[in-house]
Amino acid sequence: MRLRVRYFAALREALGDGEEVELPEGSDLAALRDRLIASSPRHAEALARGRALRCALDQVLVRESAQPGDGAEVAFFPPVTGG
Repeated sequence: MRLRVRYFAALREALGDGEEVELPEGSDLAALRDRLIASSPRHAEALARGRALRCALDQVLVRESAQPGDGAEVAFFPPVTGG
């Protein structure tokens, strides 16, 4: 399946706006993150497992266990705080 990945905030500064990624059917967002981490040293640093990141699937916040469909948009961004 083909996914559109978008990055926001500090991730956008490190990785750009986003990219298209191919993944096997049935993959979840954790598998997507792992694939991105393996794709380059920049991705490995920005998306490292020790970093707190949020993800959204088609503009809805989800856990990494969510399974996207073909053509879905996935966004990664750091947690937001405010006050």
